[in-house]
Amino acid sequence: MEVKSKIGQTVLEYIMLTLATLVLVVGVYVFKFPNNFSFGGVTGISVILGAVLPYSPAWFTFVINMVLLVIGFIFLGKSFGIKTVYVSVLTSVGLSLCEKLFPMDGPLTNQPVLELIFAIVLPAVSAAIAMILKKYTSFNIGMALFIVDLAITIAACMVFDIETGLFSFVGLMAKTLVIDGTIENVNLCKYFTIITDSPDDIVLFIHNELGKGATTFKAEGSFTHKQKYVILTVLKRGQAVELRNYIKLNHGKDTFIMITNSSEIIGKGFRGLN
Repeated sequence: MEVKSKIGQTVLEYIMLTLATLVLVVGVYVFKFPNNFSFGGVTGISVILGAVLPYSPAWFTFVINMVLLVIGFIFLGKSFGIKTVYVSVLTSVGLSLCEKLFPMDGPLTNQPVLELIFAIVLPAVSAAIAMILKKYTSFNIGMALFIVDLAITIAACMVFDIETGLFSFVGLMAKTLVIDGTIENVNLCKYFTIITDSPDDIVLFIHNELGKGATTFKAEGSFTHKQKYVILTVLKRGQAVELRNYIKLNHGKDTFIMITNSSEIIGKGFRGLN
Protein backbone atom coordinates (compact mmCIF):
# COMPACT_ATOMS: atom_id res chain seq x y z
CA MET A 1 0.00 0.00 0.00
CA GLU A 2 2.87 2.36 0.83
CA VAL A 3 4.49 1.74 -2.56
CA LYS A 4 1.19 2.40 -4.36
CA SER A 5 0.75 5.58 -2.36
CA LYS A 6 4.22 6.83 -3.35
CA ILE A 7 3.59 5.98 -7.00
CA GLY A 8 0.25 7.78 -6.92
CA GLN A 9 1.84 10.84 -5.33
CA THR A 10 4.61 10.88 -7.94
CA VAL A 11 2.10 10.58 -10.79
CA LEU A 12 0.04 13.43 -9.34
CA GLU A 13 3.15 15.61 -8.99
CA TYR A 14 4.07 15.08 -12.64
CA ILE A 15 0.50 15.73 -13.78
CA MET A 16 0.56 19.07 -11.92
CA LEU A 17 4.02 19.85 -13.31
CA THR A 18 2.81 19.11 -16.83
CA LEU A 19 -0.28 21.30 -16.49
CA ALA A 20 1.75 24.15 -15.00
CA THR A 21 4.36 23.88 -17.77
CA LEU A 22 1.71 23.86 -20.51
CA VAL A 23 0.17 27.02 -19.05
CA LEU A 24 3.64 28.54 -18.99
CA VAL A 25 4.23 27.58 -22.64
CA VAL A 26 0.95 29.19 -23.73
CA GLY A 27 1.74 32.38 -21.83
CA VAL A 28 5.23 32.66 -23.30
CA TYR A 29 4.37 31.72 -26.88
CA VAL A 30 1.09 33.61 -27.24
CA PHE A 31 1.80 36.72 -25.18
CA LYS A 32 5.51 37.13 -24.46
CA PHE A 33 7.23 36.24 -27.74
CA PRO A 34 4.98 38.23 -30.17
CA ASN A 35 5.23 41.41 -28.06
CA ASN A 36 9.00 41.19 -27.46
CA PHE A 37 8.44 41.31 -23.69
CA SER A 38 11.90 40.69 -22.28
CA PHE A 39 11.57 40.82 -18.49
CA GLY A 40 14.12 38.16 -17.75
CA GLY A 41 14.55 34.45 -17.71
CA VAL A 42 15.52 32.08 -20.51
CA THR A 43 12.58 33.18 -22.65
CA GLY A 44 13.45 36.84 -22.09
CA ILE A 45 16.97 36.50 -23.42
CA SER A 46 15.60 34.31 -26.23
CA VAL A 47 13.38 37.19 -27.37
CA ILE A 48 16.44 39.47 -27.62
CA LEU A 49 18.53 36.88 -29.44
CA GLY A 50 15.64 36.16 -31.80
CA ALA A 51 15.56 39.83 -32.78
CA VAL A 52 19.25 40.11 -33.63
CA LEU A 53 19.95 36.62 -34.99
CA PRO A 54 18.20 34.62 -37.74
CA TYR A 55 16.54 32.09 -35.39
CA SER A 56 13.24 32.13 -33.52
CA PRO A 57 12.90 32.74 -29.75
CA ALA A 58 11.53 29.21 -29.37
CA TRP A 59 14.70 27.78 -30.94
CA PHE A 60 16.91 29.85 -28.62
CA THR A 61 14.83 28.75 -25.63
CA PHE A 62 15.45 25.12 -26.51
CA VAL A 63 19.20 25.62 -26.95
CA ILE A 64 19.65 27.73 -23.79
CA ASN A 65 17.63 25.30 -21.67
CA MET A 66 19.73 22.38 -22.85
CA VAL A 67 22.95 24.28 -22.09
CA LEU A 68 21.64 25.21 -18.63
CA LEU A 69 20.78 21.60 -17.92
CA VAL A 70 24.34 20.57 -18.70
CA ILE A 71 25.71 23.39 -16.52
CA GLY A 72 23.28 22.46 -13.77
CA PHE A 73 24.45 18.87 -13.71
CA ILE A 74 28.10 19.99 -13.67
CA PHE A 75 27.64 22.36 -10.71
CA LEU A 76 24.83 20.68 -8.78
CA GLY A 77 25.19 17.02 -9.67
CA LYS A 78 22.34 14.74 -8.60
CA SER A 79 20.72 17.49 -6.54
CA PHE A 80 19.78 19.22 -9.80
CA GLY A 81 16.69 17.03 -9.92
CA ILE A 82 14.79 15.04 -12.53
CA LYS A 83 11.81 17.39 -12.19
CA THR A 84 13.90 20.36 -13.29
CA VAL A 85 15.02 18.38 -16.34
CA TYR A 86 11.44 17.36 -17.08
CA VAL A 87 10.08 20.92 -16.91
CA SER A 88 12.96 22.37 -18.95
CA VAL A 89 12.61 19.78 -21.72
CA LEU A 90 8.82 20.01 -21.75
CA THR A 91 8.96 23.81 -21.97
CA SER A 92 11.45 23.74 -24.83
CA VAL A 93 9.61 21.05 -26.79
CA GLY A 94 6.25 22.72 -26.13
CA LEU A 95 7.41 26.06 -27.52
CA SER A 96 8.92 24.39 -30.59
CA LEU A 97 5.67 22.51 -31.25
CA CYS A 98 3.61 25.68 -30.85
CA GLU A 99 5.83 27.41 -33.38
CA LYS A 100 5.20 24.66 -35.93
CA LEU A 101 1.52 23.99 -35.22
CA PHE A 102 0.32 27.52 -34.46
CA PRO A 103 2.61 30.05 -36.18
CA MET A 104 2.05 33.67 -35.11
CA ASP A 105 3.08 36.66 -37.21
CA GLY A 106 2.31 39.24 -34.54
CA PRO A 107 0.58 39.90 -31.21
CA LEU A 108 -2.78 38.27 -30.52
CA THR A 109 -4.45 41.66 -29.91
CA ASN A 110 -3.64 45.34 -30.32
CA GLN A 111 -3.69 45.87 -26.54
CA PRO A 112 -0.10 45.58 -25.26
CA VAL A 113 -1.08 46.23 -21.63
CA LEU A 114 -3.61 43.40 -21.71
CA GLU A 115 -1.07 41.06 -23.24
CA LEU A 116 1.56 42.17 -20.72
CA ILE A 117 -0.80 41.18 -17.90
CA PHE A 118 -1.20 37.70 -19.33
CA ALA A 119 2.54 37.43 -19.90
CA ILE A 120 3.05 38.18 -16.20
CA VAL A 121 0.27 35.92 -14.97
CA LEU A 122 1.83 33.04 -16.90
CA PRO A 123 5.50 33.73 -16.04
CA ALA A 124 8.63 32.06 -17.20
CA VAL A 125 11.14 31.38 -14.42
CA SER A 126 14.79 30.62 -15.18
CA ALA A 127 15.01 27.87 -12.54
CA ALA A 128 18.45 26.54 -13.43
CA ILE A 129 20.16 29.95 -13.15
CA ALA A 130 18.41 30.67 -9.85
CA MET A 131 19.48 27.32 -8.38
CA ILE A 132 23.12 27.85 -9.36
CA LEU A 133 23.21 31.39 -7.96
CA LYS A 134 21.49 30.29 -4.75
CA LYS A 135 23.99 27.45 -4.23
CA TYR A 136 27.14 29.55 -4.70
CA THR A 137 26.06 32.96 -3.33
CA SER A 138 24.19 34.30 -0.31
CA PHE A 139 21.28 35.60 -2.38
CA ASN A 140 17.81 34.15 -1.95
CA ILE A 141 15.98 32.79 -5.00
CA GLY A 142 13.97 35.97 -5.58
CA MET A 143 17.09 38.16 -5.53
CA ALA A 144 19.01 35.76 -7.77
CA LEU A 145 16.22 35.83 -10.34
CA PHE A 146 15.96 39.61 -10.11
CA ILE A 147 19.67 40.16 -10.83
CA VAL A 148 19.65 37.86 -13.86
CA ASP A 149 16.34 39.23 -15.15
CA LEU A 150 17.39 42.86 -14.67
CA ALA A 151 20.43 42.36 -16.90
CA ILE A 152 18.22 40.79 -19.59
CA THR A 153 15.66 43.60 -19.33
CA ILE A 154 18.36 46.26 -19.77
CA ALA A 155 19.54 44.43 -22.87
CA ALA A 156 15.96 44.45 -24.17
CA CYS A 157 15.86 48.25 -23.87
CA MET A 158 18.93 48.45 -26.10
CA VAL A 159 17.61 46.05 -28.75
CA PHE A 160 13.97 47.15 -28.97
CA ASP A 161 12.23 50.53 -28.74
CA ILE A 162 11.65 52.49 -25.52
CA GLU A 163 8.00 51.44 -25.26
CA THR A 164 8.86 47.75 -25.34
CA GLY A 165 11.66 48.31 -22.84
CA LEU A 166 9.33 50.10 -20.42
CA PHE A 167 6.74 47.33 -20.68
CA SER A 168 9.51 44.83 -19.99
CA PHE A 169 10.55 46.72 -16.86
CA VAL A 170 6.95 46.72 -15.61
CA GLY A 171 6.77 42.99 -16.25
CA LEU A 172 10.05 42.41 -14.42
CA MET A 173 8.91 44.24 -11.29
CA ALA A 174 5.55 42.46 -11.21
CA LYS A 175 7.16 39.08 -11.80
CA THR A 176 9.72 39.65 -9.02
CA LEU A 177 7.00 40.57 -6.54
CA VAL A 178 5.00 37.46 -7.44
CA ILE A 179 8.02 35.17 -7.08
CA ASP A 180 9.08 36.68 -3.73
CA GLY A 181 5.52 36.44 -2.43
CA THR A 182 5.17 32.84 -3.53
CA ILE A 183 8.48 31.77 -1.97
CA GLU A 184 7.59 33.60 1.25
CA ASN A 185 4.21 31.85 1.48
CA VAL A 186 5.65 28.42 0.74
CA ASN A 187 8.08 28.72 3.68
CA LEU A 188 5.65 30.47 6.01
CA CYS A 189 5.41 29.09 9.56
CA LYS A 190 3.65 30.24 12.72
CA TYR A 191 5.67 31.07 15.82
CA PHE A 192 3.62 30.66 19.03
CA THR A 193 4.28 32.36 22.34
CA ILE A 194 1.76 30.90 24.80
CA ILE A 195 1.40 32.24 28.36
CA THR A 196 -0.66 29.94 30.56
CA ASP A 197 -1.24 28.65 34.09
CA SER A 198 -1.36 24.98 33.05
CA PRO A 199 1.08 24.07 30.29
CA ASP A 200 1.19 20.27 30.58
CA ASP A 201 -1.73 19.25 28.36
CA ILE A 202 -0.88 21.95 25.78
CA VAL A 203 2.65 20.56 25.50
CA LEU A 204 1.28 17.01 25.25
CA PHE A 205 -1.04 18.10 22.44
CA ILE A 206 1.90 19.67 20.59
CA HIS A 207 3.98 16.50 21.04
CA ASN A 208 1.39 13.78 20.46
CA GLU A 209 -1.12 15.33 18.07
CA LEU A 210 1.06 17.69 16.05
CA GLY A 211 4.38 15.83 16.23
CA LYS A 212 6.34 18.97 17.11
CA GLY A 213 8.52 20.06 20.02
CA ALA A 214 8.17 22.98 22.39
CA THR A 215 10.18 24.94 24.94
CA THR A 216 8.71 25.93 28.31
CA PHE A 217 9.96 28.17 31.07
CA LYS A 218 8.60 29.90 34.14
CA ALA A 219 7.68 33.57 34.20
CA GLU A 220 5.99 36.07 36.47
CA GLY A 221 3.09 38.35 35.62
CA SER A 222 4.16 41.97 36.09
CA PHE A 223 0.76 43.06 37.37
CA THR A 224 -0.37 40.11 39.55
CA HIS A 225 3.12 38.77 40.33
CA LYS A 226 1.69 35.28 39.92
CA GLN A 227 3.73 32.46 38.42
CA LYS A 228 3.01 31.75 34.77
CA TYR A 229 4.42 29.36 32.20
CA VAL A 230 5.58 30.37 28.72
CA ILE A 231 5.48 27.85 25.87
CA LEU A 232 7.39 28.50 22.64
CA THR A 233 6.75 26.41 19.53
CA VAL A 234 6.86 26.74 15.74
CA LEU A 235 4.26 25.05 13.51
CA LYS A 236 3.17 24.82 9.93
CA ARG A 237 0.02 26.75 9.06
CA GLY A 238 -2.34 23.77 9.25
CA GLN A 239 -0.92 22.70 12.60
CA ALA A 240 -1.19 26.27 13.87
CA VAL A 241 -4.94 26.24 13.28
CA GLU A 242 -5.26 22.98 15.22
CA LEU A 243 -3.30 24.30 18.20
CA ARG A 244 -5.17 27.60 18.25
CA ASN A 245 -8.53 25.81 18.21
CA TYR A 246 -7.40 23.38 20.93
CA ILE A 247 -6.28 26.17 23.25
CA LYS A 248 -9.38 28.22 22.53
CA LEU A 249 -11.60 25.25 23.42
CA ASN A 250 -9.73 24.06 26.51
CA HIS A 251 -7.82 27.10 27.87
CA GLY A 252 -9.70 30.08 26.54
CA LYS A 253 -9.92 31.95 29.84
CA ASP A 254 -6.49 31.48 31.38
CA THR A 255 -4.20 31.51 28.35
CA PHE A 256 -2.69 34.33 26.31
CA ILE A 257 -1.42 33.53 22.79
CA MET A 258 0.80 35.54 20.47
CA ILE A 259 1.14 34.18 16.90
CA THR A 260 3.86 35.55 14.62
CA ASN A 261 4.47 34.79 10.95
CA SER A 262 7.97 33.60 10.09
CA SER A 263 9.44 32.22 6.87
CA GLU A 264 12.98 31.64 8.14
CA ILE A 265 12.90 28.81 10.68
CA ILE A 266 16.19 26.91 10.88
CA GLY A 267 16.50 23.69 12.83
CA LYS A 268 15.37 20.07 13.09
CA GLY A 269 12.02 19.50 11.43
CA PHE A 270 12.25 22.70 9.38
CA ARG A 271 15.24 23.98 7.38
CA GLY A 272 18.79 22.74 7.85
CA LEU A 273 21.74 25.03 8.51
CA ASN A 274 23.15 24.13 5.08
